[in-house]
Amino acid sequence: MSATIETATAPDIAGVFAEAGATGFLHAREIGVDGGPEVTAGADDPVVLASVFKIIVLTAYVRAVAAGELDETERTTVTARYRIGGIGTAGCADDVEMSWRDLALNMMTMSDNAATDVIYHRLGADAVNRVISDLGLDHTRLIGCCEDLFETVVADLGGTLDSDLEELIGSATAEDVLALRCVDPLQTSGSTPRDVTTLLNALWTDAAAPAEACAKARAIMALQIWPHRLTSGFPGEVQIAAKTGTLPSWRNEAGVVTYPDGRQYAVAVFTRADSLADRQPRVDASIGRAAFAAVEHLRALTL
Repeated sequence: MSATIETATAPDIAGVFAEAGATGFLHAREIGVDGGPEVTAGADDPVVLASVFKIIVLTAYVRAVAAGELDETERTTVTARYRIGGIGTAGCADDVEMSWRDLALNMMTMSDNAATDVIYHRLGADAVNRVISDLGLDHTRLIGCCEDLFETVVADLGGTLDSDLEELIGSATAEDVLALRCVDPLQTSGSTPRDVTTLLNALWTDAAAPAEACAKARAIMALQIWPHRLTSGFPGEVQIAAKTGTLPSWRNEAGVVTYPDGRQYAVAVFTRADSLADRQPRVDASIGRAAFAAVEHLRALTL
C-alpha cells in the first residue's frame, strides 16, 4: 500500500510552518518499508541542504574506514586555513591535532565546519559524490564543502580572499543576503526532502555501506547535541539521530526517530523563514512539531 497525505494532514503541516513565519518542505517514511505510506509537504521541491550535506560526507567517511582506505585513529592537524569561526575546531585560536574519528564526531555532533572540510579534502570530492550516485539521489547536488560555499558568499558580496566573512555579512543588506547563491537551492548544495530520507533509509538498512560502517554512522548521528529542532517535537522516550543545517533564512533538520516499539521513521524537514533574524525559536520549534505530526500520522495509518 502506498499512501500520500495531501488533503487532511498536509495542510495542517503547512499551517505549522506558516504560523511560525516560514515555508516548510517535509518528507517522512518508515525505515525499511518500500512503497509504504509517506507524508509529504513539498517533498520533491528543491531545498538548500546547508549542513545536512554532512550526512553525505559521513557516509563517504565510514565507507572509506570500512574499506581500509582511512585509518580513523590516525591523527591530522586542522590548520589556520580552516579557521573560519564558529564552533569546534573552526573556532579554535590555534592549530588542533585530532584523530579522523574525533573529527567525524565533531562534524556531526556540533556541525564543526573545519572538521567537515578536512575530512572532505582527505576523502576527495569523487568519493563524496559517489554516495549520491550510488544511492540514486538524482535531485541532490553538492558544490563542494563548507569552504567552497563560503567562497561563493564572499564573491557574491564583493569581497576578496582577505575579507572577513562575518564583517561582509554584517554589512550586507537584506536584499544582498537574499540574492546569495548559498540560499538558492538551484545554485548551491541542494536536494529534496525525499532524496534525504532515501539517504537515511539506506544508512538505517545497511544499504549505503557495509553493515558495520552504517552502524558507525548511525551511532555518531545519535550523539548530535542540538535539541531545539527535531528533538523538541518528540517525547523523551523517542530516540533521535539527526543532523541540522542552517544558512540565512534556512533552518533544517533530517534524521531518524526510533519509537519504544522499535519502529523507525526517516524525517527530513527544511524551512525557509520569512525573516532573516538570527534567532527564530518559533521556526526551530516548527520543525519538531511538523515532524511529530507526520510520524504520528504514519503510525496511525499502520498500527
